[in-house]
Amino acid sequence: MKLFDGGRAPNPRRVRVFLAEKGISVPLVPVDMGALGHRQEPVASRNPLRRLPVLELDDGTVITESVAICRYFEELQPEPPLLGTGALGKALVEMWQRRMELNLMLPVAQAFRHIHPAMKEWEVPQVPEWGEANKPKAIEFLRVLDKELADREFAAGDAFSIADITGMIAVDFMKPARIQLPEELANVTRWYAALRARPSAAA
Repeated sequence: MKLFDGGRAPNPRRVRVFLAEKGISVPLVPVDMGALGHRQEPVASRNPLRRLPVLELDDGTVITESVAICRYFEELQPEPPLLGTGALGKALVEMWQRRMELNLMLPVAQAFRHIHPAMKEWEVPQVPEWGEANKPKAIEFLRVLDKELADREFAAGDAFSIADITGMIAVDFMKPARIQLPEELANVTRWYAALRARPSAAA
């Protein structure tokens, strides 16, 4: 088994943080995304979308998409549960994971890809207006999240989950996307600081 990894890029990082929380060690194959290594071999032959991360099992089976890879490891090692427990718990984690992904991580990524000069070769055409249009979308969702976090510790309830991982990494990614976390969002600030203090955040 080996994991083709993209360093500080958000999606590869999501898997590494997930694995760190599980205490699972997987051999990494570093890929230099800055040099567009994910568009070349050996990634391109394993993932036609030429994206990372890519997990290759010992029998040659390939799994792509960060949440799918995390789900695979959750089934292999259920403890600690990061995708929820029971029907309701799993549904709530899935709900918040999707919310974090679609309403926070995606707008932040669009802002970064369409504004940052380093992304000109990645995002063709680069549309700065679209990047700017996504910044307030991320902030709008963070205001919603701030209200939700007023009476609970984590995104999907009382337990840390993949929704928190996605949210933390999305907020991390706001800096290169040039989006400022509003100071008045005290609950988001408290939640984010607690997540960054977890050992897994360094993965």
